Amino acid sequence: MNKIIINPQYNQFRDTLLNIETIFSDSNESIHKARNELKVIQLNQLQCVVKSFKIPHIINRIAYTFFRDGKAKKSFINAMKLKELRVNTPEPIGVIEFFEFGLLKTSYFISKYEPYDFTIREVFHHKVDNVEQILKEFARFTYEIHQKGVWHVDYSLGNILISKQTDGTYSFSLVDINRMEFKDISPKEGLKNFNKFWAKYDEDLPIIAKEYAKLAKFDEEIAVEIVLKEAKVLEDRVTMKRKIKGQK
Repeated sequence: MNKIIINPQYNQFRDTLLNIETIFSDSNESIHKARNELKVIQLNQLQCVVKSFKIPHIINRIAYTFFRDGKAKKSFINAMKLKELRVNTPEPIGVIEFFEFGLLKTSYFISKYEPYDFTIREVFHHKVDNVEQILKEFARFTYEIHQKGVWHVDYSLGNILISKQTDGTYSFSLVDINRMEFKDISPKEGLKNFNKFWAKYDEDLPIIAKEYAKLAKFDEEIAVEIVLKEAKVLEDRVTMKRKIKGQK
């Protein structure tokens, strides 16, 4: 048994999605493999990214089958919502969920491959030029999506793609979007969304905080305090967890 949802613009992909397990298994074009795996695969003459989600443990298999949407389905729904709000994210094509003994087993989210120059990781690691400009533009992008009610729960180093435009500015695109919320976001709450970038406290974070504050008409010094505090709280929490697990 399976369930398919397809972007109406890509109805021709239905048969392809039905065979996606075999197509994915036969492909060697993996670009990321951890809990979930991503591969760039040519489907119907279109370069696509196929994300295979790890088989959930039994409790989540029950939950995703009967009580809430699974991660692949949420990725598709969120992508469609972002497109509706005119927030950049790779074009969603479809999602297919496979069931075993009546419970969700494997699932795949398929989107159009979006070329990009680098991720926000390279910016915070100072491996690209124009770092200050990009950070200010990133703050503006973040403020703009917050104004549209978009809250990316996993707003972190690998989940923002960046492309340099012909006019010298930069565009940003959101990925790994299965965990998102759509809600009103105050300036104070919005500033807390920068806490997962492991950025330089004395250099990068103040640039972002001040630029966001200017747009939100919020006190810049208080904004810097909020951003630094939230980043430190998360860093301390992660450090403590590593110590408990015996990691360095």
